[in-house]
Amino acid sequence: MAGVARKAPAKRKAKGPSPRQRVPQASWVDMLMRMLPFSERELQRVFTWIILAALTLLAFVAAQYAGLTAVAYQQYAALAAKAGFQVKSVPVTGMERVDQLKVYQLVLAEKDRAMPLVDIEKIRADLLQYGWIKDARVSRQLPDTLAIEIIERKPAAIWQRNGKYSLIDANGIVLANVRAGEGGDLPTLNGNDANAHIVALNALLDNASALKSQVSGASWIGNRRWDLQFQSGETLALPEGEAEAAKALLNFARLDGVHRLLGRDLIHFDLRDPNRAYFRKAPKAEAVKVESNENAENKENNEITSKINGLTA
Repeated sequence: MAGVARKAPAKRKAKGPSPRQRVPQASWVDMLMRMLPFSERELQRVFTWIILAALTLLAFVAAQYAGLTAVAYQQYAALAAKAGFQVKSVPVTGMERVDQLKVYQLVLAEKDRAMPLVDIEKIRADLLQYGWIKDARVSRQLPDTLAIEIIERKPAAIWQRNGKYSLIDANGIVLANVRAGEGGDLPTLNGNDANAHIVALNALLDNASALKSQVSGASWIGNRRWDLQFQSGETLALPEGEAEAAKALLNFARLDGVHRLLGRDLIHFDLRDPNRAYFRKAPKAEAVKVESNENAENKENNEITSKINGLTA
């Protein structure tokens, strides 16, 4: 039997090299998420709470804009008042010089008001409008007391300008208008804007503490310098400039310590010239009969003048 010729198996086509499969790369967000010490489920929970909080805040703002929270707060205040949380007593302490009528007109307006409706900051701000009041402490003492403590300013001088007199404190704040002679032993400041320079004046007088207690007043001259008045009647003219005035005042204090310039017959000292000092004697009520005493007095004054000029030069 003739053999059947077998067909040669078809050659399989060789497959070409397959293209490389692309490996998906992680985004920077995924990398950041993997670095966080939280699981994806926990992060989803945090984001959910953030969204809920934002929605709650938005709802509150919308309700407030519509006036719903104000109504609810008024109802809450009414319930608090019925429960006894209502202003029944308003004790005020610390008032000595302040106009008590004005203070009570303000604070007694809060009486019978529900405690939640009392605006403490507004009451304090209104009290500070009065010149005498330096500070005010307002506090609720539940259930029915609104306590107010007044801290007053202390008068430090009388400010006189254009025939008008005012009490001022150590910072130059006007406390009250007064009449001439009502200031007692307080020193008097003369001149426009003299109150605005009282802090600098006190600093100047601190340079000569021995003389500070003897100063009865000061005049602000030409908006640039001081004339000091002493209790014994003399006037001391100081130069312009803080440093120059302090140096002149210190020199005068030294001279007074050595020669007793104050309390004599000298009424005016002029130290505006840094190289020389000038002084003026009080006019005599009557002529001196004894010539020798007059000559001795003139000689003594001339000696003082020469010593002053020598020390200030």
